[in-house]
Amino acid sequence: MAIRLGDTAPDFTADTTAGPISFHEYLGSSWGILFSHPKDYTPVCTTELGEVAKLKPEFDKRNVKVLGLSVDPLDSHKGWAGDIEETQGTALNFPLIADPDRKVSTLYDMIHPNANDSFTVRSVFIIGPDKKVKLTITYPASAGRNFDEILRVIDSLQLTSNYSVATPVNWKDGDDVIIVPAVSDEEAKSKFPAGWKTLKPYLRVTKQPNK
Repeated sequence: MAIRLGDTAPDFTADTTAGPISFHEYLGSSWGILFSHPKDYTPVCTTELGEVAKLKPEFDKRNVKVLGLSVDPLDSHKGWAGDIEETQGTALNFPLIADPDRKVSTLYDMIHPNANDSFTVRSVFIIGPDKKVKLTITYPASAGRNFDEILRVIDSLQLTSNYSVATPVNWKDGDDVIIVPAVSDEEAKSKFPAGWKTLKPYLRVTKQPNK
């Protein structure tokens, strides 16, 4: 069964390039990203893993732990890690899960329904500190993932989990935000003392509250 937003992210134990992990224990009180790859030594995924390694300080700043996954075994991952460092200029600095028995891939419904039984789709799961799934994205094998967008969404998720706001189209950290309709104007006066602009009764724009 497909994992939906709000579901508890399934727990698992697995071998990784950083040693064995228990997923929920590994995440602790952090946010998490789990993203899958069709197999080792694939060109698009090589660029993605290098980019995530470069962005690790940005994930660390946001208290996000990142884990990659591929169905190939650990010794294959270690060889691939050498290629990633050589071609992308950054060494792998986060765990890459070995899933040769497809346990985790099946648990997270990552097996491509129209390909062979070991070909994982390129999925992304963002998981909150409460272990609930906050976002899922699935990409085709031919399109590289946009990790700037994933960082943007994390900023939005973290902001909206702490304040009664939503983020509008193309929002980036520091832009104005929307007061959620569930907050009355009276409540908004205490929550947003800097005020807001009412475009419509359901569309009230205010400055980002944590800036």
